Amino acid sequence: MKVIPMGRLHRALGLLSAGVVMTALLGAAPASAEDLRVMNSGGFTAAYKLLLPKFEAASGDHVDTAWGPSMGKAPEAIPNRLARGESADVVIMVGYALDDLIKAGKVRPDSRVDLADSRIGVVVRAGEPVPDVSTPEKLRAALLAAKSVAYSDSASGVYVERELFKKLGIADQMQGKAVMVQKTPVAEKVAAGDYAMGLQQVSELLPVKGIAYAGKIPESLQSVTRFAGGVPVAAPHPEEGKKLLDYMAAPAASKDVESTGLDPLVH
Repeated sequence: MKVIPMGRLHRALGLLSAGVVMTALLGAAPASAEDLRVMNSGGFTAAYKLLLPKFEAASGDHVDTAWGPSMGKAPEAIPNRLARGESADVVIMVGYALDDLIKAGKVRPDSRVDLADSRIGVVVRAGEPVPDVSTPEKLRAALLAAKSVAYSDSASGVYVERELFKKLGIADQMQGKAVMVQKTPVAEKVAAGDYAMGLQQVSELLPVKGIAYAGKIPESLQSVTRFAGGVPVAAPHPEEGKKLLDYMAAPAASKDVESTGLDPLVH
């Protein structure tokens, strides 16, 4: 009888276990691969890019991705893409913006899948002293000491401008030195030296090189953004689209999601 080396046996068992997980998530292998189209907004991008190749390998499907914000007047915004008749099998976006599309009859209500939560963090340019932002008092002091502060034009930036500064009692002091950055990721502006400090969702800060991450703002001051996905009512491949969302929301995906600065909803 041939003896199988223990290391090879462990690898084989690992592959078998992975296969069981994939089968449970995706069902039997499709008779033919499908070409899926996803519309995805910024906050879930890093996690999506990690998970998508694994989904494609497991399912056999090929996915094309269109990028755009969850809301707003830009032609690339997901609601505007759908409004002018662009086709999609999946949309991934801020949860409350997805709910608006469901209410408008653009996305199937039974297809909604919560994916991850995103919290606001703080960065400075690499090489600069990294401030302590772990308490409201320390965050307040860091913001007041910064020569300039940038925040995004997304949901997190609106919260910073309209609520965070007021909660800290520094709304007047921040006028003139705190700026909402349009389109460009905040961390890129900080890395370039355009602003001394930046606030945005952590998942959009961490991928940028040339910055130092100070941490999330205190939980008592947080504005948590829930990212979710759904299947448009006119999706060409609704079943495959729902399987993609279920795959990205599964416990097996949580480590990849967490590594990008997002907070997974399951472990």
